[in-house]
Amino acid sequence: MEKTALATPTGESYFDGNGFGFLGWGLLGALVTICTLFLCAPLAFVWIYRYETNHTVISGRRLHFEGKAMSLFGHWIKWLLLTVITCGIYTLVMLPKKRWTTKHTSFTM
Repeated sequence: MEKTALATPTGESYFDGNGFGFLGWGLLGALVTICTLFLCAPLAFVWIYRYETNHTVISGRRLHFEGKAMSLFGHWIKWLLLTVITCGIYTLVMLPKKRWTTKHTSFTM
């Protein structure tokens, strides 16, 4: 049986951020979201997800999130409209948000 690079992780997986940083970004994101009447919710989401991702190491390789709030904003409006049209059912299948975050996440070199 042939071994591949994916089958044999070369390092540890861990999160090197701290609770204060995560709490700080969360509070700042909540404040910005509330003060802008949810208009800047994509910005807050990007801030929090970037902190979480950039402090995550998987198999010795650090993750990097390169998504931009303006890129997310158009999707956000579309998802909001679909949620309203479907009376909230669309929120149960927020798979497009996960696809967007995954598309903009990579390993650093």
